[in-house]
Amino acid sequence: MIYSMTGFASARGVADDKPGFSLAIKSVNHRFLDLHMRLPSYCDALEMQMRRLLKETLKRGHIEVTLQVERKSSALIELNADLLGAYVDAFGKAAQMYGLPNQPDLNSLLRIPGVMTAETTTGVEGNADLDAAVMAEMPALIEKLNIVRAQEGAALVAELRASMKKLRIFADEMASLRNGVREAQFERLRTRLAELTDGVTVSDERILSEAAVLAEKSDVEEEIVRLKTHIDRFTAMLDEGGELGKRLDFLLQELNREANTMLSKTGAAAGDNSLRITELGLEIKAEIEKAREQVQNIE
Repeated sequence: MIYSMTGFASARGVADDKPGFSLAIKSVNHRFLDLHMRLPSYCDALEMQMRRLLKETLKRGHIEVTLQVERKSSALIELNADLLGAYVDAFGKAAQMYGLPNQPDLNSLLRIPGVMTAETTTGVEGNADLDAAVMAEMPALIEKLNIVRAQEGAALVAELRASMKKLRIFADEMASLRNGVREAQFERLRTRLAELTDGVTVSDERILSEAAVLAEKSDVEEEIVRLKTHIDRFTAMLDEGGELGKRLDFLLQELNREANTMLSKTGAAAGDNSLRITELGLEIKAEIEKAREQVQNIE
């Protein structure tokens, strides 16, 4: 199986003591395995378990795991009876001193700071049941992620095979065109020498010798052979499958190097065949660059 490094999966679960949670995992391309955990602050032990499992099952990619816990709060209300009694006594004394009716308003008294207190509790910190419930969901979540990554990987492989097929067609056409380069060089040199010598006879042997030197400098046979060899190896690696991203990228660098050599050799050559070979070299480079963009996302 060849995996893309792009994928997403999510799940919901409930621990034994009923705290619900949602778990999501997202993956994008990266040179190495880069784990980022977005968990509640009290999940340090859980984070270590999750990291260990992810390192065992995933090879490359920027992996972001998010855990959200549904924390059910409960409130505890307490009445400070001593403080309330002190306020009621003080109210009675004040009413007696000034001849006012002694009828305190309970609502007003309860709003006095300190008379009533409320404490909120959540009770999920350090919950072993929560850790166990989350870890129980992780294997299935990773499997869902890998299904998405495998589907994306299959699409990438199809595009890469199409690119290799195009490169093979370009290389075959280039091989058929290179045979006419020597003849073009011969005629070009003959015409140029005739202009320079102004009618002085130059032997065909001399012209052929010089043309052979120029043709040798612009001949791309070796590069075509190496290009085809790299294409065959690339296709074979796709057939093998597995963790290929970095290896395929290195091989595409070699393909690009051969294309650059072809262009440097044919840049100064003349004739329709040489011009077409140069065009093919540029098309090869463009296709290689397209393939490299796809390979960057393969695990």
